[in-house]
Amino acid sequence: MLSSFWSFWVQAIVIGSMIACGILILYTSKGQKKEETDETTGHSYDGIEELDNPLPRWWVGMFWATIVFGFGYIGIYGLANFDGFGTVKVDGEDVTWTQTNQWKAEVQAFDEKIAPLYAGYLATPITELAQNEEAMQTGGRLFKSYCAVCHGSNAMGAQGFPNLTDHDWLYGGEPAQIKQTIMYGRQAAMPAWEAALGEQGTKDMAQYVRSLSGLEHDAEAAAKAKPQYDMLCVACHGADGKGSHLVGAPNLTDEIWLYGGSTKQIETTLRYGRAGRMPAQAETLGEEKVHVLSAYVYSLSQDK
Repeated sequence: MLSSFWSFWVQAIVIGSMIACGILILYTSKGQKKEETDETTGHSYDGIEELDNPLPRWWVGMFWATIVFGFGYIGIYGLANFDGFGTVKVDGEDVTWTQTNQWKAEVQAFDEKIAPLYAGYLATPITELAQNEEAMQTGGRLFKSYCAVCHGSNAMGAQGFPNLTDHDWLYGGEPAQIKQTIMYGRQAAMPAWEAALGEQGTKDMAQYVRSLSGLEHDAEAAAKAKPQYDMLCVACHGADGKGSHLVGAPNLTDEIWLYGGSTKQIETTLRYGRAGRMPAQAETLGEEKVHVLSAYVYSLSQDK
């Protein structure tokens, strides 16, 4: 919405320009000869002379028609803060035409058209839907529109964004778990431990975490950190380090690292914590589309 000042100036410039065009046509037409003759304007170049003839009437008529069309267009679709007299149907009611209302109307019309298709998808179990080629094409388009910006167009993720093509799932890879994640989102809560562990304790704990995956580590430092792991980390990651789908705690034994598995990266995670967030898509997509998207995500790791 423009301010009153700018709305006035936009309207004045547009309408003033259209009126000026009309005046220009009248002015240039005044005094012109009505019929074509062989008289010239006196301009000559390279042996070519300019005849002093009026514009064809059909051409002048097109100028006037364009101006009339412009006023009609403004009357229907508006200009600046003037909404115009056009209407569009949104939520079953006729509302004033605006770009936003037009978009809403088109989205609703499209949703109504494809509603039976998505209803059929919703009634199909995710494991079965994952075998439906047409449904997976639809799911792929939804993924590229809503998920690829974080997980990548190939769904292999990036640092801080899970790879969806393997079997490592923070909150579980079963169909119902995937759907719940997409529907309602997730909020990670890895606390910062530097205050509790201290500088050296943080470094020792990084060595212990690396040892859980069989990575090269300092065995002496890892042994020092083991008692603190049992006291501070077991509740989420478990005594064996395999994590928990219930709270989204990563498996520390499989060499798959969401934020990196180098000593420095693990120390950073321990020192400052992590707070990754998966946004909820229920309101944006609705359950029908989330169901199809869940089937697509489920299918990504089934051939691995």
